[in-house]
Amino acid sequence: MKLFSVEKPGLYTTYQDLGRVGFLKYGVPASGALDRFALQVGNILVGNKRDAAGLEVTMQGPELIAEESFVVAVTGGDLSPMVNGKRIPLWKSVHIKKGQVLEFGQPRQGVRAYLTVSGGFHSEKYMGSRSVYEPAGLGRPLQKGDKLVGKPAKQKAGTGLFFTEIPDYARDIEVRVVKGPHHEQISAHIVEQFFASTHEVSPQSNRMGYRLQSDLETNHEANVISDGVPVGSIQLPGNGQPIILLADRQTTGGYTRIGTVIGPDLPLIAQLPPGGKIRFIEVTVEEAQEAARQTERKLRIWERIHR
Repeated sequence: MKLFSVEKPGLYTTYQDLGRVGFLKYGVPASGALDRFALQVGNILVGNKRDAAGLEVTMQGPELIAEESFVVAVTGGDLSPMVNGKRIPLWKSVHIKKGQVLEFGQPRQGVRAYLTVSGGFHSEKYMGSRSVYEPAGLGRPLQKGDKLVGKPAKQKAGTGLFFTEIPDYARDIEVRVVKGPHHEQISAHIVEQFFASTHEVSPQSNRMGYRLQSDLETNHEANVISDGVPVGSIQLPGNGQPIILLADRQTTGGYTRIGTVIGPDLPLIAQLPPGGKIRFIEVTVEEAQEAARQTERKLRIWERIHR
């Protein structure tokens, strides 16, 4: 069933789910939503499984005309979503009627919003995932005239999060990091400076990774034997400008890794605009695991509440 027709595609709007699993060993990135928390909550609010595909909307959103009536939710960054010119609430399911226009205005907080629909979008799957990875030709961004299809499920509107449960996507953030595996090649002085510094997001940042502008004075051999790089890895090249690897990252890397951003904090990074500021706080593996458990507990509770 046709859900939307695309009048304007937006700056960069793609289908994303939680990513493809099992293909890193073949050199295929996992991809998936950069703000996994927002996508999962959006799916919960419209009655979907958490891994259903949604639209990841970047900075300037699309203009979509509803071809049927169904329930939607917009989560993540506040890109001023509107239906027929009137603002709709974020982090809450709403009913959209056939013929109405869903569009976005000025970004107010964050840079990525997620549109989910009851029943999910039924785009083409590549290696078990609907996530677009454009460099390899696995899907493409939305284009004018596209028809977005799905099978709307019966779902009540009006389900949402309390305001205290909604993330604060600030432009100046602190994120937790587990130290990386190459300390024998990075001096204690550089590591100390890394955690004491404020780093700025470079305009040369994308779904593959966020490049940071820093004042680190490196004196280490930055090249290592290439090995697997998990999402959130912070590479430290010889120029002293860290790179945080994200969903579309390469599967292996040959730069020293000074740390890894913990999973629950990656959405905060995904919502930073160019010029945003980051400070890193060191935590233990055990603390990182507990933070992940807390996030998972919240999502499971909301699943039960909104089922």
